[in-house]
Amino acid sequence: MKSSLLGPILVLLVLCVLAILLKKRRTVPDGPWPFDVCRTVLTQPERVLYRRLMNAVPNNIIFAQVQLSRFLEVKRGVPRQSWFNRISQLSADFLILNPDTSVVAAIELDDASHLRVSRRAADARKTHALQSAGVRLIRWHVAALPDEAAIRTALAGAANAGRS
Repeated sequence: MKSSLLGPILVLLVLCVLAILLKKRRTVPDGPWPFDVCRTVLTQPERVLYRRLMNAVPNNIIFAQVQLSRFLEVKRGVPRQSWFNRISQLSADFLILNPDTSVVAAIELDDASHLRVSRRAADARKTHALQSAGVRLIRWHVAALPDEAAIRTALAGAANAGRS
C-alpha cells in the first residue's frame, strides 16, 4: 500500500518544486534594473530627415521608429498569430499620418546595413506587408536625403492612398 502512494506523492512534490521555481522567475527583482536611457533615439541622418519631414508637411503627424504591428492588422478569417509573427519585429523608420491619424505613408531610410542578407530578407517582408495593406512605402538612402520640396513631391497624392 505504501508503494502505491509513492508515485502520486513524487509527482505532487515535483509539481510543487516547479511552481516555486516559476514563481521566483516572475518576481520583479529589487533594486535598479540594468538599463540606461539611450543618448539619442534617432541616428544623425534620421534626425536630419525628421526635421525636413516636419518642415515639409507641417499639417501631418510624424512618428519615428513605429512597429508595423501598431498600424497593420491581420485580416479576419486567417490565422492571426502566424501572420502577426511575420511583422512583430519590424518597424518603419517614419510613419506619416493625417491629422485624423490615418496612415499616409511609411518611410524607410536605408544605409549600408540594408545590403546584408538578413536585412534584405527583413526589408522584403516589410515591403510585402506594407504593400499588402495598401500602405505607401517610400525609401530613401542616407547618402541622398531628400530636401523639403522632394519630400512634398514624394508624399503628394499619398494622403488618400492608405485606405480605400
